[in-house]
Amino acid sequence: MRNTAHPAPPSRDDVLGVLGNVVDPELGDDIVSLGMVPNVSVDADGAVIVGIKLTIGGCPLRADIKREVETRVGLHPGVTGVSIEWGEMNAEERSEVMGKARWNARKLAPDTSIPLRCQVLAIASGKGGVGKSSVTVNLATALAAQGHTVGVLDADIWGFSVPRLLGMSDRMEAERIEGSDKPMIIPNRKKIGAGLLEVVSTGFLVAESTALMWRGLMLTKAVEQFLADVAWGDLDYLLIDMPPGTGDVQMGLARMLPRTSMVIVTTPAVAAQKVAQRAADMAKRSFLPVIGVIENMSSFTCDHGHTYTLFGEGGGTTLAAEIDAPLLGQIPLEPAIATGNDEGSPISLSGDSAAAQIFRSIAARISAEIAPPIQVDQVDMAGCSARLLDAVNAAFESQPNS
Repeated sequence: MRNTAHPAPPSRDDVLGVLGNVVDPELGDDIVSLGMVPNVSVDADGAVIVGIKLTIGGCPLRADIKREVETRVGLHPGVTGVSIEWGEMNAEERSEVMGKARWNARKLAPDTSIPLRCQVLAIASGKGGVGKSSVTVNLATALAAQGHTVGVLDADIWGFSVPRLLGMSDRMEAERIEGSDKPMIIPNRKKIGAGLLEVVSTGFLVAESTALMWRGLMLTKAVEQFLADVAWGDLDYLLIDMPPGTGDVQMGLARMLPRTSMVIVTTPAVAAQKVAQRAADMAKRSFLPVIGVIENMSSFTCDHGHTYTLFGEGGGTTLAAEIDAPLLGQIPLEPAIATGNDEGSPISLSGDSAAAQIFRSIAARISAEIAPPIQVDQVDMAGCSARLLDAVNAAFESQPNS
């Protein structure tokens, strides 16, 4: 006689196992691992109730998640119905799930053309007007003067200024290079003593006076192209001049280059220090180490020897203490800095002024202590890129952050 009994309903663990295959496409992981499923209940008659908490109540992916949950759970022969009880995460839960999502993105970082042994330093500020680009080019040239090959990526797509600060204007071109299946952008190069600068900027693609009216997605895509489609050489360092704020470009860089370390630039003013703290918070939330703070425009000393703190004092020291990072240096206000910037000759390359010496001392500290070049000469790379990656990661993680 044929058995007409209804199949047994699934267990709670069975349902959670199925839900582990439902991926939130925006957060890049399954809804169980992300903590979006606070409860599951299964009635004796096979009715399944799934509790799902969304990051926001009006999440645009709600319909997609609903369809996936109902379809996958409903495939079990013992399920007679699936219903969803929607909820919304509180601030703490939302912060936790976004942290998991950023960590997952870090682990699944796409390939770039940046050499694995390269030290990547993002020079960030959180706001404009603190001299971040000037700090970037002066540190880059000071590192190159030590004999290093230093890449400079002008990620401030709207407000590019690196070409003028370095006195470079040639248009970037693309060409097919050996080992590549597509044309690659060739960075503009400049010899600095025994070292070399390799520079990429939208300023090499458009006229200096052109306003780039691009939305966030286009900005992010441009930076991604600069990381993946540029024929960067065998870099010791890549310094990234970050745009102000904590938006699309910053998040895109954190996703594509999770081995980036961040240097925060501020002025002595309390307002600048508080905004710069947001950049440090973004770094923390994106699992990027902050390796130091630089205070720019610290003070002005007149020809008579009197020193004036025109923008207040203590901002850099306070910020460094609050985010537990070293204060790498305090750059004074000097007319020669502006002159060098306008002439495309960063002050760190010449002169013995206080600012020039401090820029060079910060670069020396970075290369000797904070982020020394990663050496992989002893690594046997024959046929195994994973071994190279392990060696680079081990070298990177063993370096001091303070």
